[in-house]
Amino acid sequence: MTVTEDAPAPAGEPAREVGRARRRKEDQRLITGRTRWTDNIQLPGMLHLSMVRSPFAHARITSIETAEARKADGVVAVLTGQDLAETQGSLPCAWPITEDQKAPPHPAVAVDRVAFSGEVVAVVIARSAAAARDAAELVDVEYDELPAALELRAAADDVMLAHPDLGTNRSATWTFDSAEAGTGENVEDAIRDAEVLIEREYRQQRLIPSFMEPRSTVVDPTGEQVVMWSATQVPHILRVMLAMTLGVSESKVRVIAPDVGGGFGGKLQVTPEEIITFLAARHTGKPCKWTETRSESMLAAHHGRDQWQKLTLAARADGTVTGLKVELLADMGAYLGLVTPGVPILGAFMFNAIYKFPSYHFTCTNVFTNKTWTDAYRGAGRPEATYAIERLMDELAAEVGLDPMEVREKNWITHGEFPFTTVAGLEYDSGNYEAATARAKELFGYDELRREQAQRRAAGDRVQLGIGISTFTEMCGLAPSRVLGSLNYGAGGWEHAAVRMLPTGKVEVITGSSAHGQGHETAWSQLVADRLGIPFEDVEVLHGDTQISHKGMDTYGSRSLVVGGQAVLGAAQKVIEKAKPLAAHVLEANVDDLEFAGGAFQVRGTDTSIGLGDLALAAFAAHDLPDGMEASLDADATFDPANFSFPHGTHLCAVEVDTETGQTTIRKYVSVDDVGTIVNPQIVEGQIHGGIVQGIAQALWEEAVYDENGTLVSGSFVDYTLPTTADTISFTTDQTVSPATSNDIGAKGVGEAGCIASTPAVVNAVVDAVRPFGVSDIVMPCTPERVWKAIQAGTAGGRAPTEADAAAHFEPGTHNQGAGQVEGGPQ
Repeated sequence: MTVTEDAPAPAGEPAREVGRARRRKEDQRLITGRTRWTDNIQLPGMLHLSMVRSPFAHARITSIETAEARKADGVVAVLTGQDLAETQGSLPCAWPITEDQKAPPHPAVAVDRVAFSGEVVAVVIARSAAAARDAAELVDVEYDELPAALELRAAADDVMLAHPDLGTNRSATWTFDSAEAGTGENVEDAIRDAEVLIEREYRQQRLIPSFMEPRSTVVDPTGEQVVMWSATQVPHILRVMLAMTLGVSESKVRVIAPDVGGGFGGKLQVTPEEIITFLAARHTGKPCKWTETRSESMLAAHHGRDQWQKLTLAARADGTVTGLKVELLADMGAYLGLVTPGVPILGAFMFNAIYKFPSYHFTCTNVFTNKTWTDAYRGAGRPEATYAIERLMDELAAEVGLDPMEVREKNWITHGEFPFTTVAGLEYDSGNYEAATARAKELFGYDELRREQAQRRAAGDRVQLGIGISTFTEMCGLAPSRVLGSLNYGAGGWEHAAVRMLPTGKVEVITGSSAHGQGHETAWSQLVADRLGIPFEDVEVLHGDTQISHKGMDTYGSRSLVVGGQAVLGAAQKVIEKAKPLAAHVLEANVDDLEFAGGAFQVRGTDTSIGLGDLALAAFAAHDLPDGMEASLDADATFDPANFSFPHGTHLCAVEVDTETGQTTIRKYVSVDDVGTIVNPQIVEGQIHGGIVQGIAQALWEEAVYDENGTLVSGSFVDYTLPTTADTISFTTDQTVSPATSNDIGAKGVGEAGCIASTPAVVNAVVDAVRPFGVSDIVMPCTPERVWKAIQAGTAGGRAPTEADAAAHFEPGTHNQGAGQVEGGPQ
C-alpha cells in the first residue's frame, strides 16, 4: 500500500487528521466482544419467531394445518398468510423503472400461492427460539405444485410463467440510445461500417451476499413507539417503508441499526421477516425476535447479479472502437425488492467505462423467474458492466493482434481531456488512467511476465501463464437527487448530518449514514477534528438510530464519505460560522477581523484569541450573548451532490493454469486505485482488499445453483464456495490521487472498487492462459472442471499449443468467436 505521511500543519496547529492511518475507533469494542448485535438483544417477556418456508419453487397452497403446532410446548401463536392478509400489505419497490412496469403483489407471508422455494407460508411465535423451531416442524402445509419458470432465457420467452396472473415474465424494458439522447452517434451505423465486429454473450452468475452476521430483527411494541432493532443498512428507509406498508404513523416507529456485521447490499432491503416480526409483536403485544439460520439466509435473503449479456462492439482495424451495443436479460427472481429493477440500469451508464465510444445503445429487459428475488449486491450493476466491457477489450485485442493493454490505451480518455462527458451522458470530473496504469505495470512487472508467458507457450509447458487486465471506473456516491428523479427512483440521494458542540468542548457528530463495517466513526472523527481544530479523541459519532439521527438516506453505493462525509463537513462549517459572532463579542472585535485556525478564533494581527470549546461553554451559559443569538452552536446540514464520484484504477492479475487438470492458481495481483483524497489509508486498504477477494470469488468459486425443480442446491457453505485466506494471496496495492470536484473532501467512493475491478482481471487472466488452445471464454466461476472442458472443446482440441498457436495469439482475425465456451455459455 501507499505509505502516507501525516500532512504537515501550519505552526501552532495540530497535525492534520485527513491522510493519517488511524486505527478504527470501532475496533476496540468489536474485537473485545463489547458490542451488541441484534441477536444479542434480550428484552423482558420476549418471544421468538420461526418461519415455515415453502419447499417448492411454484405452487398453490391448498391447506395449512396448524393445530399440532399451536398445542406444542411454549407456543403462543401460529400465523398464516390468511391471518395476515388484511394487515401485511405488499412489500415496497422504490424503483419502477418504466411507467408500464409489471409487478406482482409481494406479501410477507404467502396467502394462496408461493413463487419461490424459501417463501414464508407461516410463522410460529413461541417463548424460546428452540420451541419455535420445533413447532414449525409440526405445521402441515399441502401444496399443488405448478410449473416453474427457472431458466432466464426461457423465462424471457414466457415458456413457463412465474406469475400466471401477469400473463408474461417480462417486467419492464428500459432503453438508452446515444443518438436519441444526443450524446453520441447511431450505433447501427457504426456496426454496419465496422472493419472489425466482435459479438459475445456473457453470463453473470447468481451470487449470494453471504454477510458475516445473519439477518436479525427485534421489535418491542410495549412503549409509546414501536421500536425495531434490525441488522440493516437502511434504518431510515426501513422506518419510512414500515409506516407506508403497514399504515402506521412514522412518528410512532423507531428503527435502530446496532452494530451490523456486514451487508454488501444484502441488507439494503425491507424484508418479509421485518414486516412479520413487526406484525407478530403487534399481534401478541410482546417483544418479538427473529434471527435467521445461515441456510435461511442463503435461501431467502435476496441474491445478486444474474444476467445474460449480449454485446456487439464495432471497431476499426487498428483497434479504435466506434460503437457498442448492449442487450441484457436481468433475472429479477420472483418479486421486485426495494431497488431490484434499477440495479441493471445503474450498469447502463458504465458499459462504456473509461473508453471514448462514439456511439452506444443499451437495452435491458427485466424478467421474473421462480427463484429468490435479486437486488443490490456490492457494486450493483457496475461490476456486471465492467466485466463485460473489459472482457470485450481483450477480445478486440486478440482480433486485431495487439497487446490488450495497447488496445485500452488507444481508446481511453486521456488525463488532459477531463472533465469528459461520456457517450452515456455522464460527466467524469477527474482521473488519470495513464498514471494508475503506469504504476500498476511497474509494480506488476508487466513486460517481464509477458516475456515469461511467451517462453512458456513456445515450450509447450503444461502449466501456462495468463495475464489479466481490468482498467475500470465506476459511478458512485449515489446520487444526485435530480438524476435519481429522472430515473424514476422513489427517493433522493442527499444526506444529512449534525454537529453538536457540548459545553465541555467535546463534539457529537450525528450522521444519517449508517455504518455496517466501513469505519464511519473513525473517518468522520478525522474530518471533524481537522475542520474544527479539536482532538480526534474528543469527537463522538452517533448513527443508526432514527431517534438520534432523525434524517438520513443511509449507506450503499459507496456514498458514505462523498455524500455523508460532506454533510458532516457542512455542519461543522456552520458551527464555525455560528460561533464567529460570539467570538467577536467576547473578544470585543469586529467579526471581519477574526481568523479561525487550530480550533480558535484569533483577532488578525494580534495574540488575542478564544478557543471553540470556550465558546461552546459561553453559549451554554448564555450569560452574555450578542443580541439575537441563540444559546447554541449546534448546526445541521444536508448535502445533495451535484454529480457522482468516479473512482478508477488498473488491476493486473497473473494466473497459472494447469492445462491437464484445469486448476487455476493466482500468482500475482496488483491494484492501483484512484479514490481521490484519502481520509484514512488503513480503511481504504481494508476496503480494497475485501473488494478484491469478493470479485475474485465470483471469478473462480461462487455460484448460486438451482436444480430443475427450483430447489437451491448451493444452500450451505459446503456447496457455495467462499474463499478463505488459504485460497488467496497477498496483494500489492497502491494509489494515485486525482481529487474529486463534487465534494470539498476531494474523495471518491472506495467500497465497491475492488469488487468491480477484480472479477474481469482474473477471468481475463484465465482466458489469456488458455487462449492458444482456441478458448475465448469460460463461463464463471472458472472452476477446474470448466477450464479443463474449455481446453478440450477449443480449436486446439486439448493438445498442447504449438509455436504457431502461440504466434496466432496476437494475429488479427484468427479467433473463432465463441470457441471454447462451456457450461451453458452461448455456443
